[in-house]
Amino acid sequence: MNDAFREQVLAGKVAVVAGASSGINLGIAQHLCRAGAKVAILSRSPERIEAAARSVSHDPARAAGFAADVRDYDAVAAFFAEVASRFGAIDIVVSGAAGNFHAPAAQLSSNGFRTVIEIDLIGTFNVLRASFDHLRRPGASLMSITAPGGTHPSMFQAHANSAKAGINMLTKCLAMEWGPAGVRVNAISPGPIAGTEGMARLAATPEREALLKGRLALRDYGTKRDIADVALFLCSDNARYITGTVVECDGGSALGDASADALAPSERRAQASPD
Repeated sequence: MNDAFREQVLAGKVAVVAGASSGINLGIAQHLCRAGAKVAILSRSPERIEAAARSVSHDPARAAGFAADVRDYDAVAAFFAEVASRFGAIDIVVSGAAGNFHAPAAQLSSNGFRTVIEIDLIGTFNVLRASFDHLRRPGASLMSITAPGGTHPSMFQAHANSAKAGINMLTKCLAMEWGPAGVRVNAISPGPIAGTEGMARLAATPEREALLKGRLALRDYGTKRDIADVALFLCSDNARYITGTVVECDGGSALGDASADALAPSERRAQASPD
């Protein structure tokens, strides 16, 4: 995506990014601001949100940070009212707040399961629902951040995968209900992304990182910029006819294990000796 496109595509737009004190969501907020939007970011961490907002823009007329817990609908609704009062009608909403940890289902507490559902799924509903009355309609673009686990089961992730599956279906339902008002609703499913807390925990050693990369069709992690470019496309007029879609930006992660080890022995021999 060329720089000239990025610099002008969102001029005059107002964007909100929830869960944006760090990581992928902060990268999206920074990218949308560079593309011309005024950006409000939301996080439940008051001590981190101001610094995050300054990383989006040092101009308070271009970026502002707010603290609220996405599990608290009233707090989220008050946040959107304040953003609309400060910046005007909202054109773009990205809901990306999430919580996760690895746990075998037989050792997962009810409270642990509920916490992830509340942050990921209920939090996403709260953000999207609370935004609706403040959206510029028609023309608004809403996005949720989901994960490959929303469609592909995996070990030790019953809680997170259930939440992401719910986000995928919520995306499609809202796209149908809000489409007649001119509101588009999509989701982005990132795969392994470099420089994120999740990947730092999952691949703590070079050997583990090499193993994970070797399973990907593209043999490398993505970047926060890769996800931000997808978000920028989805909220631009270039995606005006796209709604109810989950965009997989994952290097082929959702396809399954693409390593040589996934082949049967005979297939490995054939691959090694094609003649």
